[in-house]
Amino acid sequence: MNLPSLYRVAGLGAAVFFAAPAAPQGRAETLPVLDRLEAGMWELRGTGNARIASICVGDRARLTQPQHPRLACTRSVIGSDARTLTVRYSCPGVGSGRTEIRVETPRLAQIDSQGLDHGTPFALRAEARRIGPCA
Repeated sequence: MNLPSLYRVAGLGAAVFFAAPAAPQGRAETLPVLDRLEAGMWELRGTGNARIASICVGDRARLTQPQHPRLACTRSVIGSDARTLTVRYSCPGVGSGRTEIRVETPRLAQIDSQGLDHGTPFALRAEARRIGPCA
C-alpha cells in the first residue's frame, strides 16, 4: 500500500472513531488530573527539542487539543487515573483528535495527540513545560 493510500485509510478510520458525539466544552466537567497543572504560559516541544507552540493556559483543558488550541471544541473524557487523562475532542468543520496527557509535575506534562485537521491526519508528541505567566 502506498503512502497516500495509507493516509486515506488512516483518515477514514480516524473519521469513524472520532464521529461519536462528545460532551460540550461548556459542561461542568471535572478534569482533576489537569487541576494538578499550573496556569500560565506553556511551551510545547517535540522531537529534537523543536519548539511546536506556546499556549497561554488559563483553562488547562486547552492542552487537550494542541492541534486546535484556540478553537471552541467539544470533548469527552475516555480515560483518567491519578497521572493520566485521555480525551476525545471534535471541532466541527475543522477536525478532531484523541489526546493523552501524562502529568509529571505541576509544570511539566507529556502530550500525545492524533487525529484529523482539515481532513489531513496529524500525530503530535510533545513535552509541555510551563515557562512563566501569560503576557
